[in-house]
Amino acid sequence: MNQTIRNRINQIKNGQVPEGYEKTSFGIFPVDWEKKKRLKSLGDFSKGKGLPGTALINEGVPCVGYGDIYMKYNYHFNKAKSFVDKDTAKESQAIEKGTLLFTGTGETALEIGKCICYNGDEIIYAGGDILLFNSNSVNPLFLAYQQNIEFAIKQKAKYGQGHSVVHIQRNNLEKLNVAYPKSQTEQAKIAEILMKWDEAIEAQEQLIQKLEIRKKALMQKLLTPKEGWKNCKLKDICIITTGKLDANAMVEDGKYIFFTCSKEIYKIDKFAFDCEALLIAGNGDIGDIKYYKGKFNAYQRTYVLYDFKFNIHYTMQYLLKHFNKEVMKGMQKSSMPYIKLGLLQNAKIYYKGDILEKVERILSLADTEIELHKQQLEQLTKQRKSLMQLLLTGIVRTV
Repeated sequence: MNQTIRNRINQIKNGQVPEGYEKTSFGIFPVDWEKKKRLKSLGDFSKGKGLPGTALINEGVPCVGYGDIYMKYNYHFNKAKSFVDKDTAKESQAIEKGTLLFTGTGETALEIGKCICYNGDEIIYAGGDILLFNSNSVNPLFLAYQQNIEFAIKQKAKYGQGHSVVHIQRNNLEKLNVAYPKSQTEQAKIAEILMKWDEAIEAQEQLIQKLEIRKKALMQKLLTPKEGWKNCKLKDICIITTGKLDANAMVEDGKYIFFTCSKEIYKIDKFAFDCEALLIAGNGDIGDIKYYKGKFNAYQRTYVLYDFKFNIHYTMQYLLKHFNKEVMKGMQKSSMPYIKLGLLQNAKIYYKGDILEKVERILSLADTEIELHKQQLEQLTKQRKSLMQLLLTGIVRTV
């Protein structure tokens, strides 16, 4: 990033308007950008219809449902990942390349009106509760990206209605302010740059998926008990106890497995644990296993395993491979399913003494490689978010 752009960013942070820019009620943009238009003036809104969840099938006519927008796509997509039969499609709304899709509801005000762009070449079908928009003057990919940056999200949140489920109406989407370069070339260039980051992120996600599949194969090969292996019960190689915190204390950062202690929140003045441990969720994300070393507190339904007389990392990898099957067999089914302490205590660990460290080393290297690529993915995602803010507000110009 050159010094001119740094200075521009610092000016905006300090409440100043850089030379060549103009302040509006919804942000600071270049003077040569269009800033007086509402979304309604750029095209036409319509509504999806049909496509109940029960009608989805594995193969058939491509479609996009309401949940797909939140769960399957980020800012745009070329190929639909959901399908219905021909008769169901006939009762739905056909859409073509360049259509924007907005969600009309969300769990919070900041989630409503999520926008993605369909950028594929074939006709697909959009389900009910999806608001559709076709631009007649501005690059649809540019608009889709811009609808997911801070100023646009805040605008939509302002129009949110409801509490447990928040809604936004079509007439409010029509009122949204937009800002864009008048040059179609600049609009397209901005979208092209952001799509390059999307491609890099997708490639990184696919690589991580392949590495995780490879690790599962390694676990299958290295952790499947063979003739001559010994076994022991988990209670014979470590201390197993429960956490201390009441569920009502779980208020910091949504962490449900372990926490950094806060005297004000938890009303205690020391850590419940200070050790190398495995933490296993007894309810909620049942059987979820975490390794932790240091000072921590744990929820009452979290089992804390520590003071190992055995290789803790091998034990963790073995449990990751086998324990979910045991959990499903021994889970107590009730209004709040949970696993009993006895299930953990009597869980068997199979091993062969002369390969413990070798197996642990191989799987740890696999974990390290996956973690490094996840860190790279996180950096790429952060870069894309920063680029979106800089490019879609004109702080950085492409022409």
